Amino acid sequence: MIDSAKKKSVRINVGAQQVAIIYAKALLGAAEKLGQTDSVVTELRDFVETVLDGFPKLEAVFASALVSQEEKVQLLDRVFGSKVTPMFLDFLKVLSRHGRLEILRAIEQEVSKLYDELRGRVRVQLSTATALETRDSGNLLTSLRKLLGGEPQLESVVDPALIGGVVLRVGDTVYDGSVAWQLDQVREQMINRSVHEIQSRRDSFRLTGGN
Repeated sequence: MIDSAKKKSVRINVGAQQVAIIYAKALLGAAEKLGQTDSVVTELRDFVETVLDGFPKLEAVFASALVSQEEKVQLLDRVFGSKVTPMFLDFLKVLSRHGRLEILRAIEQEVSKLYDELRGRVRVQLSTATALETRDSGNLLTSLRKLLGGEPQLESVVDPALIGGVVLRVGDTVYDGSVAWQLDQVREQMINRSVHEIQSRRDSFRLTGGN
């Protein structure tokens, strides 16, 4: 189960995301050929969480236009040459030479998505008004495996505004079973019924010639 509180949000524009997908596919393709997919995915995730999260000034250097691409390559060699695998270091250098180090977070996101697909995993976001009990989570995972035909990667979010019930998001599809949603539906139906009744009375009044 994924703890959403520990995940850092990444906001990127559509163009950068498309570029990130290209690099993510290239990295995974190279890793698959070498039989190093699992380790490369882990190394990329650890780099983002340890280096970028831990040293924001270094991430700012990666994104800076004031530092040349070759200077960044030299920096990568000097700081990480003995700390990361040769394949991953080469990947970082390629990103640097193409001016793409600043989208490393976005690339990690896309790699993670592609890796899940490759391993038959399905990301599911579960929003509830209160935290689920361990037993309830286990029952939900069992049901989701049958429903999705894959291994759900569950991200739990506590949202008191839901009042009760659950909201499941699988990809772009939302399954909303919250009490708040049900109340909204009832309210909308009542409003529509009231508007219809007012309109009917107005039409009836006009037909009888009332002023």
